Amino acid sequence: MDISDTIADRVTQLQGAMTGQLPDDVLSTFGAEQAALRAAGVPAGVAAPGDTMPDGQLLDVHGAPTTLAEAIGGRGAVVVFYRGAWCPYCNLALRAYQEHLVPQLAARDIPLVAISPQKPDGSLTTQQQNELSFTVLSDPGNQIATALGVLTAPGEAARTAALRLGVDASAANADGTHGLPMPTVVVVDGTRIIRWIDVHPDYTSRTEVSDIVDALTVLD
Repeated sequence: MDISDTIADRVTQLQGAMTGQLPDDVLSTFGAEQAALRAAGVPAGVAAPGDTMPDGQLLDVHGAPTTLAEAIGGRGAVVVFYRGAWCPYCNLALRAYQEHLVPQLAARDIPLVAISPQKPDGSLTTQQQNELSFTVLSDPGNQIATALGVLTAPGEAARTAALRLGVDASAANADGTHGLPMPTVVVVDGTRIIRWIDVHPDYTSRTEVSDIVDALTVLD
């Protein structure tokens, strides 16, 4: 991967574009939310290496029931948690993973699975709009995110600001709640033991491809 083409760089470009497009008070509200998330940091009790990766009753992009265990098929895997198709930072990161991470994982027969709490049609939109070749699943009720300890929810001010932009996470979520996972990447081995986990409380920050590739050494 070209080190000059990082997710952080793409986020900076995205935020620069937003500055000229979104109302100042909306940007201010989101900025305050992001600052509060950074200040709070990673929650206590988050799953750690050595823990078993939780599972749940998930749905594929067509609404068919499945599980994480079925999706990874007893192999070491990389599991990405994102907020939804409506989140520009999520789409940016997933596209970067498709471009720069998937080829490296394919060479090692390591699957990539992306999970969000949105309805299956949102997962399908995510997959199609970003031209993703990897598995995208819905986790109704944030079962896995809750078990991992990375579940959060936007505050009232942020929800109101998002509604002004036509974004309603509760309408997108399969269970109708506001719950969202913190952007998280987990590397699990063939027995679904967590070998590496990276949690980003601020949803504008994401795990870089290079960090995931470096973490794959835990599977050797």
